Parts: sequence; C-alpha cells; structure tokens
Amino acid sequence: MSEHPLLIIDDDLELCELLTDWLAAEGFALRCAHDGPSGLEAARTGQFEAIILDVMLPGMNGLEVLRTLRQSCNTPLLMLSARGEPIDRILGLELGADDYLPKPCDPRELVARLRALLRRSQGQSAANASLQVGDLRLDPESLLAWLGDQPLQLTQTEALILRTLLERPGQLIDRQALSRQALGKPLGPYDRSLDMHMSNLRRKLGLHSDGRNRIQSIRGRGYLYS
Repeated sequence: MSEHPLLIIDDDLELCELLTDWLAAEGFALRCAHDGPSGLEAARTGQFEAIILDVMLPGMNGLEVLRTLRQSCNTPLLMLSARGEPIDRILGLELGADDYLPKPCDPRELVARLRALLRRSQGQSAANASLQVGDLRLDPESLLAWLGDQPLQLTQTEALILRTLLERPGQLIDRQALSRQALGKPLGPYDRSLDMHMSNLRRKLGLHSDGRNRIQSIRGRGYLYS
C-alpha cells in the first residue's frame, strides 16, 4: 500500500498518536506539529498531500495558520475543532479550508474525508486543454487559474468548483451535482459549505466589466458561469 504524506497540526499528543497508528494502517504517513508556528513552517514546505489542522493551538491559532498558509499554498486542508461552534466552521471555510470535522471524530470518517480530498486533488479530468471563457482561464490538471494575465489565488475546492462550471459554461449545474463533483460529497439539508466556497470564489473572481456576476445563482436549483 502506497503512503500518502499527511501533516497534522494539533497539540493533543494522545490524538496525534492515535491517528498516526490508525492512518498508517490505511496507507498514510503522518507527521505531527504541536503548535501553530511550527505547523505553519512544516505546511509551507509543500511536502504533504493533505493537512489536518486543529482550531485551538498554542502560539498561533488554527484560523491564523490557515489565513497565512492560504496566501501561498493550496494543499487540501481539513479542519478539526473540539468546540464544534458553527462560527469556527464558517470562518474556516471562508479562509480556505476544504472540509471540516468536529472533535471527537470517528477515525473512519476522517479517513473517508481524507480520501475524498486526495481524489479531488489528484484531478478527475483527463483533458489537457485549458478551460477558457472570456478573460478567465483554468488549467484542469494543475487547477491554476488566471483572470486576464493575473493569476488567481484559489483554494483547491474553489478551483474544482470553477472547473466544474467552466466545463459547461452557460449551463445550469444542480447544487447536488456540483457538490458531488467539486466537494466530493452530497449536500445535507443544512449544509452551507457549497455556499461558503461559492461566496469566496465570487469575491475572488469579481464582476464582468459590465457589472454582471460571473457566476449566476438560480435560487433553489444551482449555478452557472456566464
């Protein structure tokens, strides 16, 4: 079984030990950092396929780590929080987290979420040509995007949402279909994760020169790029 290098940034030593043993049996190689600054330093090396980040950390909390990290790195990232507060989840998604789990979490669910993140990060499109609509261009393999000649700093999830929309420009894409393709999961009845990622993506894309939204929302149905 091949190993996937993962980084966990969490000051709970017992949890780190448990996850190290559990994930090793599932084909993951885990490295641990126990405070915000050292975790950020390790994450910036680019050596990891995914990152697990706790909200409550000494030295620098998880949201600060995430905010700083997303300025230069789009490694798939899953946040954990013992508090389980909705505001933590919302802030994490706004700052660029790809997924979120409350603590304590079932290790089996964590593994399933990690595998979904890795499948998405490896890319599901075999196309080599860039996707381009007007002044917006996205490489479907690397998930790098440009608006005109300016690179866009998108998270992996934002880029996957954009890729799904650009593959069918002008066509309405159902919310559930978009969530399954881009987030790797169906939407629950109170799940706002797609909305949060979409809000962040719209903010980064801005408006067309004539003031129109680039991504149109059809209430209760889905989204389209026009």
